[in-house]
Amino acid sequence: MKNIAIFASGSGSNAENIFNYFADKEDVKIALILTNNKNAFVIERAKNLNVPLVVFNRYDFYDSNHVMDKLKSFNINFIVLAGFLWLIPNNLIDGYKKRIVNIHPALLPKYGGKGMYGMKVHEAVKEAKETETGITIHYVNHKYDEGEIIFQAKVNVEAQDSAEDIASKIHLLEYEHFPRIIESII
Repeated sequence: MKNIAIFASGSGSNAENIFNYFADKEDVKIALILTNNKNAFVIERAKNLNVPLVVFNRYDFYDSNHVMDKLKSFNINFIVLAGFLWLIPNNLIDGYKKRIVNIHPALLPKYGGKGMYGMKVHEAVKEAKETETGITIHYVNHKYDEGEIIFQAKVNVEAQDSAEDIASKIHLLEYEHFPRIIESII
């Protein structure tokens, strides 16, 4: 049995999609959801899905072993970042080498790095008049959005598309590909 922990900072729609994908799998379990945002909607999703939840603060994450200890207590084998906005600390990177993946709402290396998330990415894509964008699933390393790329999927951007239209297209790609790619690498 592989136990997955999902880190999310926002609504948790990708976390729920991943949970639903693995719900009937006998060899993989979403064992824990963690968030750094005490007001995130992912908390409600975790409750509704009956998945244990850990809410943590900056000290817990960067200056103590609180988060690592929680991961160990749930026998976590693999970590998925699904809309998680903080840089992962060294103790987690070192403890879960090539076992932490992230999804980014653009075709890296474009539109990546600190502060590039969610609508900020889609607005930048629109402003640059890109004709395509997509998603990148990558391993997590010590820098934002610079880990080894595992998978990319593209979608066309039409001249009349708003940033919201682009976001909708990206969400469809995320929901379609992220759970499948997670399954293929674990």
